[in-house]
Amino acid sequence: MNAQPPIRGPRPIRVVLTKVGLDGHDRGVKVIAQALRDAGMEVIYAGLRRTADDIARIVLEEDADVLGLSILSGAVVPLTTRVAQALKAREIDDVLLVVGGIVPSAAQEELAGMGIRGVFGPGTTLSDIVDYIHHNAPRLRDYKEQQP
Repeated sequence: MNAQPPIRGPRPIRVVLTKVGLDGHDRGVKVIAQALRDAGMEVIYAGLRRTADDIARIVLEEDADVLGLSILSGAVVPLTTRVAQALKAREIDDVLLVVGGIVPSAAQEELAGMGIRGVFGPGTTLSDIVDYIHHNAPRLRDYKEQQP
């Protein structure tokens, strides 16, 4: 059941969610997937233990607007950096990258330095995540939709 229609454009916001690295705990990302779906977004859950190159390929193939990484391993900065580099290598620069999991404040600062503002740790409400994506993904989609 879609609770909200897409904000703009001919299709709902498309979100790829995945786990990167060896982290095998996916209960939280599945809860997020359901919340985003219930908010009217199209969610592709790419599963566990994906490599950075796998993720970039999936984002490109799915024409995603948003990529959500779930990382609980403590290696959030190096893993996110690898994924960001893989996206850049494929010239994917119009995807909103968000990160969820255990993210210490020092890591949050490093991610902010990489331009990643959507960082969600334990205690974040589902509505905060949905609102963040609704308010930030459409701007990126506007840019993409204006391209010839």
